[in-house]
Amino acid sequence: MTNKVLYLVSTPIGNYDDITLRALKVLKEADFIICEEFKEAGRLLSHYQVEKELVSLNEHNEEEAAGEILLKLSEGKSAALISDAGTPLFSDPGHLLVQLCIQNKIDVIPVPGANSLLPALIGSGLNFGKFYYYGWLSPKKEERRKELLRLKGIKEVIVILDTPYRLKSLLEDVVKILGKNLNIVLAFDLTMKTEKFFRGTSGEVLKEAEKRNLKGEFVVIIDNKRKEFHAKGAKF
Repeated sequence: MTNKVLYLVSTPIGNYDDITLRALKVLKEADFIICEEFKEAGRLLSHYQVEKELVSLNEHNEEEAAGEILLKLSEGKSAALISDAGTPLFSDPGHLLVQLCIQNKIDVIPVPGANSLLPALIGSGLNFGKFYYYGWLSPKKEERRKELLRLKGIKEVIVILDTPYRLKSLLEDVVKILGKNLNIVLAFDLTMKTEKFFRGTSGEVLKEAEKRNLKGEFVVIIDNKRKEFHAKGAKF
């Protein structure tokens, strides 16, 4: 393990078997681990029998925590940054810390692994040779609708994310702003036992989400290039 280095370690998004051997090695050998929430990190590390000092860095304390972590790294220590799930910095805090490390000549080493983006795309059945990653929509209803209206003009496969409790309201907005006949894929609870892909028009997928009362982690992929759905087979 190299000293004076920040590792960006990807962790599973649901299925604990998806951790890499390299990620486990780094977590076990790092001097301390930086996490968003102690509870989530504690559960994850306990599963792998990893016992390390935990330092919290989240959206509420990022500026203060980043400075303190930088001092520890400058003393020659190594750290592993993890998010609550998946790949760090991907819609998660940590950007300031990485910038500070780069400015202070502290090595930043990514340890790739699980994320929701690529599994959703490769399982979608869509042609995603080129795609537009928009990411998280605004939690404010009117702003979210404005964002969707802007996306209407982008004729590509579009990837959007949101929190589990806004799934149905998001799909309602997609139907309202982009139309009920738009072809979309809802990748739901990826890597978990409840994982399922819902493929069809936005109107059909919304009805299915309402019927099943879906609530869980998800990725929505909008095929804004084609008029006809081209992923063959059963939709639901």
